[in-house]
Order: sequence, then C-alpha cells, then structure tokens
Amino acid sequence: MNYPIGFSSFGRNIGIKDKTLDFAVILSDKICQSAAVFTRNNYPGAPIVVGKDHIQDGLLQAIVINSKNSNVATGEKGIKDSYEICKTLSESLGIKASDILPSSTGVIGVPLPIEKILQACADAKQYLKPGNLDIVAEAIMTTDTRKKISFREITNGKSKGVIYGIAKGAGMIEPNMATMLSYILSDFLPESGNLKQILKEVVDSSYNCITIDSDTSTSDTVVLMCSGHSGTLPDELFKEHLLSIAIDLSKMIARDGEGATKLIECTIKEARDTSQAIKIGKSILNSPLVKTAIYGGDPNWGRFVMAVGKVFDEPIPYDSLQIYLGGIAVKGADNTTKQRIAEYLKSEESISITVALGAGKVEKTFWSCDLTEGYIKENAYYTT
Repeated sequence: MNYPIGFSSFGRNIGIKDKTLDFAVILSDKICQSAAVFTRNNYPGAPIVVGKDHIQDGLLQAIVINSKNSNVATGEKGIKDSYEICKTLSESLGIKASDILPSSTGVIGVPLPIEKILQACADAKQYLKPGNLDIVAEAIMTTDTRKKISFREITNGKSKGVIYGIAKGAGMIEPNMATMLSYILSDFLPESGNLKQILKEVVDSSYNCITIDSDTSTSDTVVLMCSGHSGTLPDELFKEHLLSIAIDLSKMIARDGEGATKLIECTIKEARDTSQAIKIGKSILNSPLVKTAIYGGDPNWGRFVMAVGKVFDEPIPYDSLQIYLGGIAVKGADNTTKQRIAEYLKSEESISITVALGAGKVEKTFWSCDLTEGYIKENAYYTT
C-alpha cells in the first residue's frame, strides 16, 4: 500500500477499555501546512479545545489519538490532560507541543486513564514505523465494524504523490462541520496554500452530507496535513482528489452505521438553493419512518411525502414534487408499482432516492443508512 512521503505512525493497545487497539500517533518528518474543522456541538470534548488552540497557526507535525474514551464533559481536568498528553508526546518525539493535535473518541463523561496515556506518549517514538496508517485506521475504531481508508496516487508532471485518508464513525452521527474523526495526509500542497478554504468546501460536500441518527457528536474532527514533499498541485486538482476521498469515507461511515444493512443515497434535485436542499435531504434521511421502511422493504411511499412536507418553512407544491426509488416513480404508486418498490428495497444493499422539487436548479446528494433492531441494541447497552 502506498503512503504519502514522510509520515510514520503506529496503533497499539494500552488497556484503556479492552484488548483491542486504542492508542495511535501519526508523525510527519517535517512541519506540515495544516487545517482542521471541528464539531459545532455546544459541549465539545477537551481535545477539541486544545486542537483549536494548536491549529491556529495552520501548522502541525503530529496527531495523537485515543479511542474508547472521548474526554468529553470532563471539565478543566480534561483540558489539562489533553495539554499534558501533547507535552509528553512532544518530549518523546522532539517536536513542539503546539504542533500536536489531540483527538479522543469513545464514552462521554469518563475521565481519561491519564497515567496509561502519558506512559504511552513517553514510549511513542520506539513504535513509529513508516506509513503504517492502516493500523491507525483500526486503532481509532469504537463501534465501527470495519476500517475506513481511501487514498489516491497522483502524478503531476514528473512528481508523484499520495493523498491518504482514514476515518472512524458509526453512531452519534450528523456532522455539522466535518465528521466523527477523519485524518487526511498528503505529500502534495495545493498551489494557493489555502488549505482552510479548500477543506471547508470539501467538508460541506461530503462529511456534512451524512447522517446516521441525527446526533452531532461532541468530538467531530477532520484534519488535513500537507507535507509538500512532492511539490504542489493546482488547487482544483488537489480539491478534486480530496473531495473524492472525503466522499468515499463519508459513504463508508454511512454504510457502517450501527446496525445498518443498507446504504442510502438521497439526491435532491431542482432545489431553490443549497439551504433548501439540505433541509429536505436531511429531513428524509433522519426520518425513522423512512429508514425503517427501507430496512423492511415496505413500499410505503407516503412516508417520503411526509418527510418532505414536514419541512414546514420550505413548502413544495405537491404537483411539483417527484420522488423516485431506484428510478421507480413512487408518487401515487398502484399495487404493481408498490410490488416493484418492495422488491427493489429488499434486494439491494445500496438504495437510491431521488427527489425533484421543481423549485430551482440546485442539486445536492446525501448519505445515510437504514434503521434496524441492531442500532437499538448497540445503543441501549453501550456502556453496560
């Protein structure tokens, strides 16, 4: 597997909760131009507070991540712990503490086992290996059932490089900025160097278009680190590859939703503007009635009409509204059409919904998953 030049990493178990991998570090051999976006939840985790502080200058050299504990709702002690993690790791790696971004994911409201984590930070240097990012993708998992990795090998003239992305997330997911945790590393830089704007635009067309359960996590973080080892790419080319990776990861997260059996892709067409498309797209994909109908293969097309109609501040004339499932027009479906819809819903693992509003020319796509008994079981007994 090809990795971007100059990055080393590891994932290991330090006993935070069980015997699975729960601690990871990513290090660049040089300071990287970087950008990050974070949760808009009003109770962000301590690592978010520290991360925002450390990313202010647009420079990072390392990321430190623990899973199984989110360090959220832990007060001043949690923030102090996050700073201490960065300080201890910086001493181990010989870099500045302010060039390290911390991340935590897992149960909310439980203090970090800080001594275990600080010892792991002190020992970090000996575990680093070139590349190795697929192991990090495993170490950041919580209720995920699979690793989430997407990368692109890019040739630009005589230069060759890689943009490599990993992510985690399966529940408490409706990002209002980015996604649960996602780290994207590149040995190319965009020519303008405007990573912050490029990342924001990419996030708005990918991570911000997924929802599993309408819950915005307290720990959502997306980080982009660019070493520049392979030179620069034109902004549009860099953004094209970055967006492709981000959409890949977003769909992997949606497909891996807790208890999910189906990926749902919903495209809103003929919207007046982006705001209208987002409101209606999210209304459809956050509807428990829509999600359970898709799970059970129930051709109850009225639920889709309901989900559009309940967006009370965006009235769509019924005559203008068109709804398709797998290309099948569902409005006013007769028994034969309902049978076709049921067969489609039951036979496919990826369900396509298209909704045309007749209100304008804007088009936007969203991703989610069905709602099953598995989601309830996973979350009813999450901490027990």
